[in-house]
Amino acid sequence: MNHRQRTRIAVLFGGPSTEHDVSCSSAAGIITHLDRSRYQVQPVRISRDRRWAIGPVDTPEGVYTPDDLLRLTPAPALTRPVTDLMSASAALACADVVFPALHGPYGEDGTVQALLEVLRVPYVGSGIAASAAAMDKDVTKRLLAADQLPVVPWALLKHPACTLEKADRERLGLPVFVKPARSGSSIGVTRVDDWDSLPAALSRARRADPKVLVEKAVIGREIDIAVLQQPDGSLTAGPPLEIQVRGHQQFFDFDAKYRDNTTRFAIPAPLDDTLTHRLQSLALTAFDSLGCFGLARVDFLLDQTEPLINEVNTLPGFTEASQYPQIWAATQLPYPKLLDTLITSALGRPAPSRAAA
Repeated sequence: MNHRQRTRIAVLFGGPSTEHDVSCSSAAGIITHLDRSRYQVQPVRISRDRRWAIGPVDTPEGVYTPDDLLRLTPAPALTRPVTDLMSASAALACADVVFPALHGPYGEDGTVQALLEVLRVPYVGSGIAASAAAMDKDVTKRLLAADQLPVVPWALLKHPACTLEKADRERLGLPVFVKPARSGSSIGVTRVDDWDSLPAALSRARRADPKVLVEKAVIGREIDIAVLQQPDGSLTAGPPLEIQVRGHQQFFDFDAKYRDNTTRFAIPAPLDDTLTHRLQSLALTAFDSLGCFGLARVDFLLDQTEPLINEVNTLPGFTEASQYPQIWAATQLPYPKLLDTLITSALGRPAPSRAAA
């Protein structure tokens, strides 16, 4: 294809959240695997201090690392923030599709999606409301529970002065998990095995978000289900993935996710057909319940009685080694074709659905 026939994709990454480095790794995977015969690829980086850096319009084919992307998007000269944003908005507005490879607050919570809606640029993934709802674990649980979906029991601590009441301690029991309500990649998450450790766990979580959840610990298996929206609007649930933590970590924390090479993913997870279909059905219903679009990963915890939904990620990790691309690769949908599906769906997204999602 010639230069003008290719679809122009702006890959947006970085950001000020604690998941900045994870976002850069996801963007490197996406930019590496986008088919240059079909796409012009432009990296757009948001620095930790919210500066926007615009990369080349047509990044060549190749294998990219986060450091490569940093070199492609050098820090701009000092300007007023409004000038900085105007330059970035102009670049995004010229794209045919934006792929917001942003994790956590500012990127996965509806903030950037709102900007793209104002610019009237198609983008991959869920819209403003669904992104905001899925980013907040408390809101997610309330919406799913309202639709009679099983969720992990929890207590909400809204303000830094709040602590866990005696009634909630008795209801949840020990151990519990303490986590920021609006963060990802297990940042700020602590397992608490005795109540004397609770204050330190709350302090750690509140460094990421003043709004904190205390969840009942479900001792069992961790299973992920990937949901993919096809260009015709239909939804497909992938095979279950089981997370097998084999290092010294007690759960699938940040180190187990990104630093421990002993962590393994079993795809498909060794489950019977009835349970597999149950998990896939729950994942599709959760996707619909939150009003998601394009893609999501629904994470489950299995105890001895029933599967419980733990989280819904509207933009899961996107490195080649991440769960979401690996699930689809196991179905013979390789990374480049997965990206094609997401981009085609974004381009064909009806305007009313975009506004509502």
